[in-house]
Amino acid sequence: MKTFFIAFTMLFALNITAQEINWMSLEEALEAQKTAPKKIFIDAYTVWCGPCKMLDRNTFKNEDVVKYINKNYYAVKFNAQGDEEVTYKGKTYSNPGYDPAKAKTRNANHQLSRVFGIRAFPTLVFLDEQSNVLAPIVGYKDAQGLELYLKMFAQNDHKDMKTQEDFNAYYENFKFQFKK
Repeated sequence: MKTFFIAFTMLFALNITAQEINWMSLEEALEAQKTAPKKIFIDAYTVWCGPCKMLDRNTFKNEDVVKYINKNYYAVKFNAQGDEEVTYKGKTYSNPGYDPAKAKTRNANHQLSRVFGIRAFPTLVFLDEQSNVLAPIVGYKDAQGLELYLKMFAQNDHKDMKTQEDFNAYYENFKFQFKK
């Protein structure tokens, strides 16, 4: 009985500390926005993309990243070369060029990829509270690299940036707080 109690306590403690991002579909995020407006964070990935897998394995397991995304965003996983139909802003998008024989390799890009400005993988897409695209951010980001963008969009600091110099100044003055 004592062994069972110790094992149960350890398992419970692991569950508390091992938080994960609350991923949902785009449709679920758009529906949630209707009752509780929040920005949407989209991880546009492909099944063959090494840096996409690194994001999952490293950045999206970082405790600070998990907490910040869950608090400030609706998080969406989007297979940018997948075959699912997705409705966004009243229009349904699909992947007419999808080849099931290439399901685990490079495939045709989903139509929604063009709408979101996705040209490479991974791309992290930020949508505002009205589900308008704020920006696609291309490439792998570690926890602190992602922190910059998560906070910039969540706090609407991007609205003050009109030029590359504005962004550079923001970056130079940014106080990183996420643990690596």
